[in-house]
Amino acid sequence: GFSMTFDTQIDRRNTHSSKWDMMEPLYGVSPDDGLAMWVADMDFRPPQAVADSLARLTEHGIYGYFGDDSKYLDAIAWWMKHRHGWEVPRGGIFTTHGLVNGTALCVDTFTEPGDGVVLFTPVYHSFAKVIRANDREVIELPLVQNNGRYEMDFDSYDAALPPHAKMVILCSPHNPGGRVWRRAELQQVAEFCIKHDLLLVSDEIHHDLTFGAKHTAMALIDGISDRLIMMTAASKTFNIAGGHSGNVIIEDPNLRARFAKRMQALGLSPNSFGLHMITAAYSPEGAQWVDELLVYLDGNRKIFDAGINAIPGLTSMPLEATYLAWVDVSGTGMSLQEAIDRVQKRAKIAVNHGPTFGTGGESFLRFNIGTQRANVERAVAAMQEAFSDLQ
Repeated sequence: GFSMTFDTQIDRRNTHSSKWDMMEPLYGVSPDDGLAMWVADMDFRPPQAVADSLARLTEHGIYGYFGDDSKYLDAIAWWMKHRHGWEVPRGGIFTTHGLVNGTALCVDTFTEPGDGVVLFTPVYHSFAKVIRANDREVIELPLVQNNGRYEMDFDSYDAALPPHAKMVILCSPHNPGGRVWRRAELQQVAEFCIKHDLLLVSDEIHHDLTFGAKHTAMALIDGISDRLIMMTAASKTFNIAGGHSGNVIIEDPNLRARFAKRMQALGLSPNSFGLHMITAAYSPEGAQWVDELLVYLDGNRKIFDAGINAIPGLTSMPLEATYLAWVDVSGTGMSLQEAIDRVQKRAKIAVNHGPTFGTGGESFLRFNIGTQRANVERAVAAMQEAFSDLQ
């Protein structure tokens, strides 16, 4: 099994790791005695097949243009069918430089400056960044908490939606809340988009990382293929984000042609390293590795949630997906800044700050538990110590 692998500590310091080598300049937490729990990548090596694919490339020693992508497209189609019951349209698979780039291309291709783009907040911070950088307006429709779990409230959204809204970006499963949207909820999103004539971009980057709850690909929801742009990637699943490759998958021929033309206009084509890694990852060996990863992450999640929820005033939202825990500090009565100081200066953990995720994130911190179990246990102990006066 892989459990040995997941438990193996791998020192990532001084390897140009964003997560470990930028934690001190950005958060004031030294990698020498602190923990990096912010950027969403994991401290695990991907399945051996991925390393082998790069080893073959290195052994051959020539790094030319990538040609004949049939095996790559086959691998994507196989994965989506076997893991998600989704028959992918072969001619509609585009490769972008990751899904932040994919999001940016969707905003750029399908909307105009001044248009509104809808986000259900709090949500992954890069969406709003990209929308604003493209001179579009972010329209925040806040999620509501029902018994400590996020839900969408379409009655209020119908009333709040301004006329210049043209697109919705859905995060499914949801980062940072860890929600796996149920089929009925996705149906409501579809109906909302049809009713208001909105394009729907569904970012499903965390779709493989679920715990017990069943993820439904938005492409399986009826009646929206003419307004749907799907985004998937192997990067979160297999911890290969440095390969900077993601897939934008479009069924509708008209939307597909517009997207293809825009990519051509910008001269975009993928790097071969990402394609080699993805082809290797989307395989039976990759599938077995993911199954074992999920068992390991589930264990991390249980330890983290139990440890954090034992601290008076702190609440870790129950995760249905992702390896990103969303912790509410409002119950302590302290300001977010005081909580951040305790986490970063006393517990020595670098974390993402809730306000960057938009409306609804004001009292939250996001912790990445995609790391060795010993690190999760260490983080819990450090947090309990940092907030010990509340016990």
